[in-house]
Amino acid sequence: MKRFFSLLLCAAMLLSLAACGSGGATGTDANKLVIWHDKEDAVISALSEYLSQAVPDLDIQFEKKTSLTDSLKLVGNDPSAAPDLFLFAHDKIGVFAEMGILAPIEPLLEEGTLEDFLPMTLQAAAYKDTLYQLPLYFETLLFMYNRRYMQDNEVPATTEELYSYMENNTGRGRYGFVEQHSTAYYSAAWIHGFGGSIIDSDGNPFPDAQAVQDALAYHLKFVRLMPGETEYNTVNTLFLEGKADATIGGPWMVPSAREAGIDLGIAPMPTVDETGLALAPYSGVQGVHVLKAAAEKKTAAVKELLGALAKPEIGTSLALASGCAPANSACYGDSRVAEDTLVQAMRQTAEIAVPMPNIPEMDVMWTVVGNLLTDVNLSGKDIPSSFQGAKDQAESLIAGMR
Repeated sequence: MKRFFSLLLCAAMLLSLAACGSGGATGTDANKLVIWHDKEDAVISALSEYLSQAVPDLDIQFEKKTSLTDSLKLVGNDPSAAPDLFLFAHDKIGVFAEMGILAPIEPLLEEGTLEDFLPMTLQAAAYKDTLYQLPLYFETLLFMYNRRYMQDNEVPATTEELYSYMENNTGRGRYGFVEQHSTAYYSAAWIHGFGGSIIDSDGNPFPDAQAVQDALAYHLKFVRLMPGETEYNTVNTLFLEGKADATIGGPWMVPSAREAGIDLGIAPMPTVDETGLALAPYSGVQGVHVLKAAAEKKTAAVKELLGALAKPEIGTSLALASGCAPANSACYGDSRVAEDTLVQAMRQTAEIAVPMPNIPEMDVMWTVVGNLLTDVNLSGKDIPSSFQGAKDQAESLIAGMR
């Protein structure tokens, strides 16, 4: 691991010489805070409007980066080019923490600030027992269905009920249920439903080997009733065109579904009959991270900003503006948030959702698991040998990072 990050830091130092930017922490204005992000306009508009009233003495400048991770790897250790903070998903926290560019969040917050935050979001924000992100909102996958074809009383409570529905409603170019069954992000829910995991917190791949193989074998019968092509565009098109009754998808699918005139239903994830566990999807937590230089040189401004962002008012504003599920549980007491079925569904799923691993080793697992799923689901290869090959490959790749 040390060799991996040494090479990464060397590359960052060399490339940062040629980088240019607004420069956060070395600026002369102690109240100016530059925040990099990759978010949609509705989210940034809501944040900007709220902060202009909550912290009027601060000069908050949002700068959008199309490849935020790469940009931070290049200039994260150069305060003259790096931002003061960045708004991003939690799953790269480990990479940036190992680079040494992140400041712990808790010393910058008043005592008791995080008491109302959902435990899942705080779990996602921590790396090696240190909190490096102030969570703002989160996303999870959801069970969605088209009420024109699947009635509310037909929504499956268990996976066997789902399978029975698929058997009775698949054929002649139509599908009872579709999902991106051969991608790691979507299939993780089935692995978690068997008590397994893709990687543990120490970077060990497939720590529950039998559970993973059991999940692959069980999931395969569902896969055989779905199309072989499982790219996002294919699954999305089938659902939007009314050729699939139900799917598992993220909140990003909802606007398109509503524009297509679909009477959209959202339900809890089915429970696996064999284990009694629900299909538990990954969650992605979006929040604010502070760079060390800003925490040291603009401490007062950073504390004031984080204090404002920790209040439930911003979570409510984001929920109303963009359908974001707030990290602060106090937001759900607002009647306007309570009436949003999408936000409430994600809040419910947060009780079972598993935060995407934020350790650096997870980067190799996306491809390893994707290849394993392709071998099993699409190529019909033997599960035990395919699994062992994937595990060996993962262990070799991870060893090369250390």
